[in-house]
Amino acid sequence: MNQQKAVTARQSGVTLIELMVTLAIIAILTAIAVPQYSDYSKRGKIPQATNTLATMRVKLEQYYQDNRTYIGACANNTVAPLPPADDFTYACPTLTATTFTVTATGTGGMTDFNYSIDESNAKKTTKLPTGWGPTSGTMPITCWVRKKGGAC
Repeated sequence: MNQQKAVTARQSGVTLIELMVTLAIIAILTAIAVPQYSDYSKRGKIPQATNTLATMRVKLEQYYQDNRTYIGACANNTVAPLPPADDFTYACPTLTATTFTVTATGTGGMTDFNYSIDESNAKKTTKLPTGWGPTSGTMPITCWVRKKGGAC
């Protein structure tokens, strides 16, 4: 007896359903990962501002020790020149004989972040993107917010 063998075609490749499931999984992972990475990236840039502000405070105190005034600081060729811009621009909007305020204003992807410090070492957050500040309260926040939810 001759048995005839049934020839079966072997499937190769992927089906459309397998491809759609894979794309759905990638879309879900991307929807979670991209915002998390964006927040992580922003948290990594905040210390540029806070460290620079703390350094400027020390330099301004040195300027005061040398001159007995803050007037004239934050200028080139002094011990307290304004630092170059990075992800933040720096300014000294208040310089009197006995007081100063130095601000860091976010640029680029950091535009919603503003920080300040003054002669009494009062650290303030004056602007934050939605979701970064505390759930209640108004600006300014009396610390440098470094994480979502208003954590200082």
